[in-house]
Amino acid sequence: MGEAEDEKNQAGRLFENFVQATDCKSTMQAFNIMCSYLDVDPLEHSTFYSGLKSMVTCWKAKALWSKLDKRASNKEYKNGKACEGIKCLIIGGGPCGLRTAIELAFLGAKVVVIEKRDTFSRNNVLHLWPYTIHDLRALGAKKFYGKFCAGAIDHISIRQLQLMLLKIALLLGVEFHVNVEFIKLVEPPEDQEKEGWRAEIRPADHPVANFDFDVVVGADGRRNSLEGFRRKEFRGKLAIAITANFINRNTTAEAKVEEISGVAFIFNQKFFQDLKQENGIDLENIVYYKDNTHYFVMTAKKQSLLDKGVIIHDYIDTEALLNSENVNQEALLAYAREAADYATHYQLPTLDYATNHCGQPDVAMFDFTSMYASESAALVRERFGHSVLVALVGDSLLEPFWPMGTGCARGFLAAFDTAWMAKSWAQGRNPLEVLAERESLYRLLPQTTPENIGKNFDLYTIDPGTRYPNLNSNCVRPHQVRNNYICGEMKSCSLERAATIRRPVNLARRESEIRPSRLLTWCQKQTEGYRGVNVTDLTSCWTSGLAFCALIHRFRPQLITSVSSEGQELKENKVKLMATQLQAKFEDSTPSLKREFPSLGDMCHACKKRVFAVEKLSTEGLHFHKECFRCHTCRAPLRQGGHFFDSEEGKLYCKLHFAQRKPLVKNGRTQILHTTRNDESHDDSSWSPEGCEHHLQEESPGILSSLKRSLRWPLHVSQTVCAVPRRVFNWLHAKAWATGVHLRDNAEDYAFLYELLSVSLPLLAVLHEQLVQMYAEAGPLNLQPLQHWLEEHMGPWVLV
Repeated sequence: MGEAEDEKNQAGRLFENFVQATDCKSTMQAFNIMCSYLDVDPLEHSTFYSGLKSMVTCWKAKALWSKLDKRASNKEYKNGKACEGIKCLIIGGGPCGLRTAIELAFLGAKVVVIEKRDTFSRNNVLHLWPYTIHDLRALGAKKFYGKFCAGAIDHISIRQLQLMLLKIALLLGVEFHVNVEFIKLVEPPEDQEKEGWRAEIRPADHPVANFDFDVVVGADGRRNSLEGFRRKEFRGKLAIAITANFINRNTTAEAKVEEISGVAFIFNQKFFQDLKQENGIDLENIVYYKDNTHYFVMTAKKQSLLDKGVIIHDYIDTEALLNSENVNQEALLAYAREAADYATHYQLPTLDYATNHCGQPDVAMFDFTSMYASESAALVRERFGHSVLVALVGDSLLEPFWPMGTGCARGFLAAFDTAWMAKSWAQGRNPLEVLAERESLYRLLPQTTPENIGKNFDLYTIDPGTRYPNLNSNCVRPHQVRNNYICGEMKSCSLERAATIRRPVNLARRESEIRPSRLLTWCQKQTEGYRGVNVTDLTSCWTSGLAFCALIHRFRPQLITSVSSEGQELKENKVKLMATQLQAKFEDSTPSLKREFPSLGDMCHACKKRVFAVEKLSTEGLHFHKECFRCHTCRAPLRQGGHFFDSEEGKLYCKLHFAQRKPLVKNGRTQILHTTRNDESHDDSSWSPEGCEHHLQEESPGILSSLKRSLRWPLHVSQTVCAVPRRVFNWLHAKAWATGVHLRDNAEDYAFLYELLSVSLPLLAVLHEQLVQMYAEAGPLNLQPLQHWLEEHMGPWVLV
């Protein structure tokens, strides 16, 4: 009886050592010692929790078991049988990865978590939503950390939260491996059925390398090692955040200092203006939480950091701006200390920096201008008869905006949704239906706030209906997620990123701003090597036009032959530009700087080449070059009004060769060929006796032909005389038509001339009035002699 009591007390002490462990290594060591002493195997995940609970019966353990049993009694878990036989690998031991592991363990799955580090060293503090506090309390958080959210406190350090969740996960049978880095997924072999999907890890000889799994969850933060997920980028205005952790010695003086839950410039302008005036520190907001450390986080303005020497050189590219080589670390430490001292009214006795995992002062400056979000929350890979469900949670899925405190809260919601998806997967539902439901829930996640989620936290389970009011889990249909079901071979590639979506974030950041650094870098690369072109910004370097010409020459060298100019020629270029534009209006030979794009119909009918306005002749709705406007037979140049056009053959003829053409016979009658409207509008010069004689000479010689000529000559002359009025009318009509065409083709030139005259004539009138006024002020003119001369020679009515 005494031995049993001693064993019971020893089990209680070992359990207490496990509960009181303060870091990751000591927690793992205490857990292994307890399991070894009690002879329970944590690898037997289905029986481990019940066996441990039966052996550790101290009052503190019983209080914890009651909370875990109450959670496990939820109907969704089906007494730990909902995911029985399912194996899960979780990449990353952060808060969201561990919270997902806990839910999957409640469902009865075999869960393995791998973490690249072996310490929990992040001192930064997380803001917790009310439901998150309730959820952690229900898991027994107070048993591991007595000061958890005491009173009105609604925050906890990341390190402390990780430690609590790790202890709960270990008690539920979750395997946790440190110093293990995930590399990539490994496809199952083609010629077997037993070995499924595995992970390539480092070190390669670790037992996890032989672990086959059905579900893999990426919870390794922004880096996201899992391939196949495209990401969107949300950008706001430039925002530079500074986080600082100071040692909390838990003295009375430190306890009296009040926290700052979040002060923005717009709500307390005097505070920030006084800070800037006294210390030269210009902030947009500041937060102070008192936890294991004194945690400060603030958003500093770039100009203030430059003035204080924190940032050495100003760059447009944010990455170059905040590069470690461009940051004065000592100035950064002083900047954060001054801001913290002023914000707490100098009440903290000492502000000594806590150290991070590298042993350096725990202060960091980073850019949270951009936030990334995955386009999809899950996908399925199938290869050689083996399927694996791939999901994301935490920052891998949706990066938070820290002033809103959304990171932990939305991360836990995503963990519950992933556990619900794993349950549906284990039940054998159609994969596309499972993915469609998960994407429907993911669309709600970015919209969640403490006000629009369910208010009865006691009813919260992994069932999304208990957490999201007015849930529509079918808003995404199965056919919309077909691309998320991947059956092909995996290819080694870098993380895919979708096009940047520039949206303003909430709070005071309502103006979106494009990211100029990438554009500037691209322009510098494209214009490199051009003489006289040096692109250093996106404003002043482009006024001369050389940089733009260099870009055009890079991609269309046929448009610009060379790009070079001296600085002294830049002013002359503007004058030349104006002169060229004016000259182009008056000289047909000078092309306009405004590029004209002729229509597809402005092609020469004869040579089938493009014809421009300055060399275009139009007739019968067709266009010709001036040199192509010739007789088809003799190639003699023609003029408008003295040509004949064969509409059937589409050819031009002079009068002589048009008359010699063999008439076309159709239906036994001679058909008169179609001519232009000006076929009879030629003047006297288009007909001459010499031409007639030339025509008659081509007739067959002889007495009969001479008699015909003598008889036809008077008749032909009389016909010609009678046709004179008609020819004059046609000539006038042709001239009027040609004038109309000319005005239509040169309408822009005449409009320009009209505008020029409308400006110049009033100007001349004004100048005339000024000259008259100047002469009048100089003295009256003696115009009497001129008046007498005009009266004598032209009469007095001229002067009226």
